[in-house]
Amino acid sequence: MHGNSWWSKRGAVVLVLAGLTLAACSAGSTAAPSSSSAPAASAGGSACSIGMTQINQTAVFFTQMNEGATAAAAAAGCTLSIANANNDSAKQNSDIEAFVSQKVNALIVVAIDVNGVLPAVKAARDKGIKVVAIDAKLVDGSVDTFVGVDNANAGAQIGKWVVDNGLAKGTYGVVDAKNSFIQNQREDAFRKAVDAAGATYTQSVSGDNVQEKAATAAQNLLTAQPNLGFVYTTGEPATVGAAAALKGNSTTKIVGWDLTKEVIGCIDDGLCSAIVQQNPKQEGVEAVNELKSLLGGGTAKGFIDVPITIVTKSNVDPYRVVFP
Repeated sequence: MHGNSWWSKRGAVVLVLAGLTLAACSAGSTAAPSSSSAPAASAGGSACSIGMTQINQTAVFFTQMNEGATAAAAAAGCTLSIANANNDSAKQNSDIEAFVSQKVNALIVVAIDVNGVLPAVKAARDKGIKVVAIDAKLVDGSVDTFVGVDNANAGAQIGKWVVDNGLAKGTYGVVDAKNSFIQNQREDAFRKAVDAAGATYTQSVSGDNVQEKAATAAQNLLTAQPNLGFVYTTGEPATVGAAAALKGNSTTKIVGWDLTKEVIGCIDDGLCSAIVQQNPKQEGVEAVNELKSLLGGGTAKGFIDVPITIVTKSNVDPYRVVFP
């Protein structure tokens, strides 16, 4: 969707996309690994072979992360196989186990459940496989390096923005993803900041990281809590879903996470006041480059910080080319 097609890299990169359908369409599958639903069997045939377990292939945030990793792998001469967990933590674990069986020598983990994934990650590291986590930080010492943002700190930052811009008044609700550890961190830190400034929390509704579910959850929130001052959204599906549910609403604003074309339109319309924007493509690049270095004998960096930007009407224009 941005830049060159993934498939133009097929000589250097193996991409395995487990269907572009929603998690509800394929979660819980017990089918044996295949070329469309699990890591490629040839993943371990390179001196730099990387398996990447991704949360889903529906959120732009994750597809951009994949694009960055794909480009970096091609530049580094590594093979990259991406397995789509489709929001299913059990499938994510089995995908990691499959990568270990295929003898990849490096792993990128974008964890759904930061605790549930630990046994599979430990088994991989026990085999000498280098592991980098992106976006969701695993317990200290469980991986070689974490690439991403400090989600709790970023939640506090957007909360401070709300306070500094006079929005921490009246009531607010949250559209989150209860199945996402990092989105829970973003919510807790944000609520602590705005509640201390006098905002009144009503309730949270979960969209489970699926846009359609998030839109329904947001609509349910507005039905139960009309005339909210603002809605806080903790990730792309929640933000897009809330924007769809609130379109035309002149009293409730959205403050949240992750740009898309639709969210930029929401900023233009004045419905979205401020959006935390990460750099998922750069996160993918940094993860692959760190693994390439580790496989070459380099020292693990431990943490690679990819800073956030709080995007408003005043600084949204540079992102239009990213989300055409």
